[in-house]
Amino acid sequence: MASVCFYFQVHQPYRLRNYTIFDTDSHYFDDSKNHQICRKVADKCYLPTNRLMLELIKKYEGKFRISYSITGVVLDQMEAYAGDVLESFKELAATGCVEFLAETYYHSLSSLYSHKEFLEQIDLHTQAIQKHFGQTPRVFRNTELVYNNQIAELIESTGRFDAILAEGADHILGYKSPNFVYQPLRCPNLKLLLKNYSLSDDIAFRFSNRGWKEWPLDATKFTKWVNAVNGCGYTVNLFMDYETFGEHQWEDTGIFNFMRHLPGEILRHPDNSFKTVSETAAAYSACEPLDIPYTISWADIERDLSAWLGNPMQQNALTELYKLEKAVKGTRDEKIISDWRRLQTSDHFYYMCTKWFSDGDVHKYFNPYDTPYDSYINFMNVMEDLSSRSSKVTPVETATVQPVKIKSIVKQRSLRTNRERTYIQTDSE
Repeated sequence: MASVCFYFQVHQPYRLRNYTIFDTDSHYFDDSKNHQICRKVADKCYLPTNRLMLELIKKYEGKFRISYSITGVVLDQMEAYAGDVLESFKELAATGCVEFLAETYYHSLSSLYSHKEFLEQIDLHTQAIQKHFGQTPRVFRNTELVYNNQIAELIESTGRFDAILAEGADHILGYKSPNFVYQPLRCPNLKLLLKNYSLSDDIAFRFSNRGWKEWPLDATKFTKWVNAVNGCGYTVNLFMDYETFGEHQWEDTGIFNFMRHLPGEILRHPDNSFKTVSETAAAYSACEPLDIPYTISWADIERDLSAWLGNPMQQNALTELYKLEKAVKGTRDEKIISDWRRLQTSDHFYYMCTKWFSDGDVHKYFNPYDTPYDSYINFMNVMEDLSSRSSKVTPVETATVQPVKIKSIVKQRSLRTNRERTYIQTDSE
């Protein structure tokens, strides 16, 4: 048998406005651009894809089943800018064929820096899913599928989840297959579902690549690959960004027609089925514990943290951000805390990535900056103001950010040549 488990990630960050070192107001985010992008993605992706998913659920009378993880920050933007999208997700939820996962509300990397903040954001996100869709999530996926043994143990300790998702990275699996259900090490009550990255990326990244030997990809060909799992696996976990439909793969590539015909082809085989993530975890026993001591993710060809922590700018920005936690929360000011949490969204650090080789095109998508250095400088200017606001409310000794260091980095903006080497030198000073 082969179950197809679709999980779609739905996320848009709050993008920062251009904020210079001379700015002193607390309006950090570009409302106009965020509105514009949210509406564009809504019209090109969210609305037409939701209509298609609803059509398929009705056509196959509940046999077509899917899962979503929708971040808190995109839910907030849907409420503000795209109420029609939020209503269409509620319509999907009402079918009983759609499951919503838990994650960090702000799509943050808090699991790597502050477990307290990490758990608080999971609580906030769970409350948002309950409020909008009437479901209490039983499966957790961390931001960008960031995962290691310690994160799994932390999730198990909450006692609220049955399963967790991760990347089926080759360097972790070795000879093992992502098409079985596993168990996180030292987590007897949690199951581990792994992304089949090869088949997922055939849809998400290679679908419109005319240089790919398998182009053009249609539902019949893809189903043959799924059927090949029969006898050597239980589930094909297809995890991908929802923006695959209509944004990453434009409508004229045929991506919607591919999706429209795929369920029929998959269900033509009597042993095949569609399951949500909870149904997949419940249907199959874990074959063995999987030891993942080093942190993995679903980003780039490395499947590690280098997309967000690969250079000194990113490391410095994240370290300084989480050093503010005590001071920010000490203010008990909802606006300051909200601003600090919006700054945690992983996209801000993704924009600072200097890997401009095979993954360059992916990193530039939706990126509002000309260079990673512009992103870093803008972010740190905002951070400095946030630190100043916090210190006016919190006793000075609890404000731990180091503005002198930030200023010294900002001053080097004029050094237009060999910029990466410049920042590396700064960080080591």
